[in-house]
Amino acid sequence: MTEKPDDICPRAEVLPPQPTQPLVPPLFTAAVYRCESIAQADAVLGGELSGYAYVRDGHPNADLLAEKCSQLHGAEKAAICSSGMGALAVAVLSQLAPGDHVVVSNQLYGRSLTLLTSECARWDITNSIVDVCNLQAVRAALGGNSRLVVVETIANPLLRVPDLSALGKLARETGARLLVDNTFASPALCRPIEYGADLVLESLTKIMSGHSDVCLGLLCGREECWSRVPSVLSTWGLTSSPFDCWMAGRGLGTMALRVERAAANALEAARYLAQQPTVEAVYYPGLPTHPDHEIATRQFAGRYGSIVSFTLAGGRAAADRFIHAARAIPFSPSLGDLSTTLSHPESTSHRGLSAADRAALRITGGTIRLSLGIESAATVLARLAEGLTSV
Repeated sequence: MTEKPDDICPRAEVLPPQPTQPLVPPLFTAAVYRCESIAQADAVLGGELSGYAYVRDGHPNADLLAEKCSQLHGAEKAAICSSGMGALAVAVLSQLAPGDHVVVSNQLYGRSLTLLTSECARWDITNSIVDVCNLQAVRAALGGNSRLVVVETIANPLLRVPDLSALGKLARETGARLLVDNTFASPALCRPIEYGADLVLESLTKIMSGHSDVCLGLLCGREECWSRVPSVLSTWGLTSSPFDCWMAGRGLGTMALRVERAAANALEAARYLAQQPTVEAVYYPGLPTHPDHEIATRQFAGRYGSIVSFTLAGGRAAADRFIHAARAIPFSPSLGDLSTTLSHPESTSHRGLSAADRAALRITGGTIRLSLGIESAATVLARLAEGLTSV
């Protein structure tokens, strides 16, 4: 009997034989996978058999990306999350319990601070906010119930660089674990596990993917930290989409080249800005005047990242004029794109902090954060000059 279209069209497909392999990873859009038996489904969902059943529990594009990221970081385990903040949430939910204590860098990204302070407080998790570049302050903050020390490789937005090896040693002395947000560096610049970190997170949206077209996070680290991570990732719904994983995998192909060029541009921009009379301060670890220049040189092997922050002497009004005049530099409150962009921390990343807290961190209305792209250095400097003519 000839089959009808309404029988043929909805039929589940069986892939044709494939004696050759594609050169690049294909995109697996399936949300659910067909199992051969109850026993097979039970074994896959129980983690006893490799394979897939439901996309929230895992899919090929996430696993391919996680494996590449694990190699890049020298990590024993890796998981792809829905965003950078999702990766931080997985770390918190998998490592902490009510009654625990966290030591938190006072220069974290604003949303990270909110999660680790007010949100964690709702679960009876206490915190101490300290300057993690002051090892004595970290030592004093650590206690018997401290479980995590949370820092950024390069702090947002004033680019302080903590001593990761020293922090890892302090954490281990009290039974805590070191969690490093490596987003501003990427593994092309720094592999924090080599310096004693137990867990590392990245916002893959930024430098690692590099094209401002995905939203993903990475959590990776030592196997001894990993027992609860898979369950938390699935149970809390913090997993990734196949398409974003596929796109991020493409971005990784050029990461090393992009970071090399962007870091060279950043050093040129920092040197240029440091010579301008209307610029009150320049923050870049590659400048010998930066307080953490020696640590950055040791941890980053002679490159200092693609982010430069600076403060204009005229405050918020000067920043407004600069941003208006520097039209060729998009005002985009993110970082890590192919093109150079700028952001205004007071009104974007750190808007949730009080004025007093921002002042303590030296974030003012005149502070601008540049994310350098891969244009020619001459073009970058010309665009900065355009903005400065109005200040």
